[in-house]
Amino acid sequence: MEQIETEGRTPRKRRAILTAATEVFLQHGYLGASMDEVAARAGVSKQTVYKQFENKEKLFAEIVLGTSDQLMDGLLQAYVDTLEGASDAREALRALALRLLQSLTADSVLQLRRLVIAEADRFPEVCGAWFTSGFEKSLDALGQALTRLSDRGLLRELDDPTLAAYQFAGLVMYKPMNRAMFAGTRQRPKPGEPEALADRAVDVFLAAYGLDGPAR
Repeated sequence: MEQIETEGRTPRKRRAILTAATEVFLQHGYLGASMDEVAARAGVSKQTVYKQFENKEKLFAEIVLGTSDQLMDGLLQAYVDTLEGASDAREALRALALRLLQSLTADSVLQLRRLVIAEADRFPEVCGAWFTSGFEKSLDALGQALTRLSDRGLLRELDDPTLAAYQFAGLVMYKPMNRAMFAGTRQRPKPGEPEALADRAVDVFLAAYGLDGPAR
């Protein structure tokens, strides 16, 4: 019975350490983060932290790669919710644009993105994997979803679906993402701005890829 209880505590401690470490890394950056503070916030000993993760670099990698998976799952669900089964391209793309604006400008996502960018030269493999297994993979999936819209006669035929996905995401996210990167996460969109950004992004995207877009 005691063994079962111990086995149950270990995953809980691991989750507590990851949660605490995420807060510490986001607040202080990699160099400013201390394992002592992680242990204190998690309510465990520093020895327990090292037993689970060996060193600060391994803990950082676990957080970065774990959040990449979470981000990927959220984006894939957004594509399913807005594009699959859609009968109106403009309405579906606008709904997706608003979902992207809501999820990708969340404080936690912006702070994590800033952290990964700051440490990209120090940990190129880990930070590169955050992009390739998260954003890049999700844009490949968005390209496939856009292709299915095209197959249903809602968009023109896409010569390069992944490029079209990058262009759509760029139209939606470039302004608010860059503003937040440089001006800080407290720089929130003004009332009505997400809707206006979504409308204009969809207008431009459909001018190129909509059924009434330019002939090729």
